[in-house]
Amino acid sequence: MTLIVTVQLQDRAADHGALGLLVPCGISTNRQRLLSFEPPQGSRIRLLPDRDSDQMVAFVEAPSADRLTLRYGFAAETGGLSEQAFLSTENRWSRAARALAAEAETIALAAGYGRAGIQALVEATAAKFRYGHPAEKYYDGQDAIPHLGCGLTEGSCVDINAYLMAALRSAGYEAAYIAGYFFPRERDGLTNDMHCWVATRHEGEILEWDIAHHMKIGEARIAAAYNPKPGERWAVGYGLGHRFQLDDREVEMKLLAEPMWLLPDGHLADAMLEIRVS
Repeated sequence: MTLIVTVQLQDRAADHGALGLLVPCGISTNRQRLLSFEPPQGSRIRLLPDRDSDQMVAFVEAPSADRLTLRYGFAAETGGLSEQAFLSTENRWSRAARALAAEAETIALAAGYGRAGIQALVEATAAKFRYGHPAEKYYDGQDAIPHLGCGLTEGSCVDINAYLMAALRSAGYEAAYIAGYFFPRERDGLTNDMHCWVATRHEGEILEWDIAHHMKIGEARIAAAYNPKPGERWAVGYGLGHRFQLDDREVEMKLLAEPMWLLPDGHLADAMLEIRVS
């Protein structure tokens, strides 16, 4: 299988002097094996290691072509998710606030820990959200993932899974935040943007959880499932919070998924993408 991501340069970020494009180099998981990564041909590429994991990004410097195409080759077989994916990386996107950590421990204890505790934390997280893409995130401006009380908070898959990850790890569970792309069955190999999900590992068993897709299909009870919504998914990165050194500049990224423009002020901007599988 080949995952093809095409980046259009005629967009807002490229027109405003972006220094270059940051592209995740791909990963293997328990569901896929990364066979190859092909950066855009004819461009100057620099590989940058993540300071907090064993992942890398390709920095495509000052591209001038009308469009850039990058390819990932995958096999649908066990490749092995890096052990680092299950390790805690302390940063503002992964650290649970004290109230959230306390609630997570209480929920897991009431369920008797084990797999039942994981299920309870997944359900408790789902009960706090309604699916959406708010302009302001519930964790904006915070130095940890805050506890959400009564009522529903609007959040995307990124936001929901950040909360779930913080809760799971606070209760002592091994959990990995995985990001990539989901291709709905009805779209015949095309998709619009990135998607993310959570994998837990308990007593050697790895389970995938996708709260957002359960919400989209109207399923109230969240079950462990790789594709609760029919389609296929391919991961290109894991974890929340990444740091890359580019000359004398430290670049911080929330997650590794879609290619992102690096702007002169150090901020990142979305790219205009076409994403397909063949």
